[in-house]
Amino acid sequence: MEPFCDQFMEFHPIHGTNVRLDLSGTKATRVESFANGVCFSKQPLKPGEIFLIEIEDKELGWCGHLRVGLTAKDPKGLEVVPEYSIPDLMNLGDSWVFAITRNHNKVIEDVVAEAPEAGDGGLAGGHRLGRGEAEDAAGGGGGDAGGDNNKPKTFFTDSHLYIENVRIPRDKLVGRSRPGRYSHILDDLYKTNALPPTARRSRIGVMYVQKGRDLADMHIIINGEDMGASAKGIPAVQPLYAVVDVFAATKCVQIVQVEYGFSSLQTLCRKAIQKHIVHRMAIDWLELPEALKHYCKYE
Repeated sequence: MEPFCDQFMEFHPIHGTNVRLDLSGTKATRVESFANGVCFSKQPLKPGEIFLIEIEDKELGWCGHLRVGLTAKDPKGLEVVPEYSIPDLMNLGDSWVFAITRNHNKVIEDVVAEAPEAGDGGLAGGHRLGRGEAEDAAGGGGGDAGGDNNKPKTFFTDSHLYIENVRIPRDKLVGRSRPGRYSHILDDLYKTNALPPTARRSRIGVMYVQKGRDLADMHIIINGEDMGASAKGIPAVQPLYAVVDVFAATKCVQIVQVEYGFSSLQTLCRKAIQKHIVHRMAIDWLELPEALKHYCKYE
């Protein structure tokens, strides 16, 4: 299953008081303090559609990192945007948010299976499996989650990430370093998820997949790897918006647009070129238009 048409992703104009959006509505920066950085997707997500962001900048001196998730609360209906996604937004109900940490982001399926049937904290359905650094043991451990999409043998070779019946192009899911002398080393670290998910240039996405007629599971994807179902049994009868909390050490995030259908001509050109070079920085040695070199290196 794939969305029928690509939707240009933007942040909702309603957001936390410390957030500033750029003119395109695709970059969110927290301009002061460590809180009031909650953002939403401008439109509800479709089943199987990923809201993908890249960490653009960080701020030293704060404890905690980016938080992502889903909410059935229409941002326009909020009297005030909560100061924190965890616990404030979640306590409003119909919201499922996961704190991204340096480690322990993957969900262990055994923990999922043993979770209680009713969501805690007054939430309307769904099992909340990750809430923050203090609950890493409940939010997931270092072990592998179940499911064929997490098998190491396909992690490096598949052109798409498969989650249930959803197929997402892996090309945009993995973070890339800024072009430089050690780009080839850093790129490999992003591909293998060896760098902390909270590092600059890491790409983190949230999506949901249908489970039956009226329910869904929420998945967090970090640098092209599915962390498993971080919330199960979410009611999917009402629109679900992506939540991105630009919290604490995470200062600025940029939306990454994902192509689901036929690739653009630019993308096809880039893939054809990259197939014949050892690393994207080797593009500088080719006799190509500068604009195409720039596109291949930065994207």
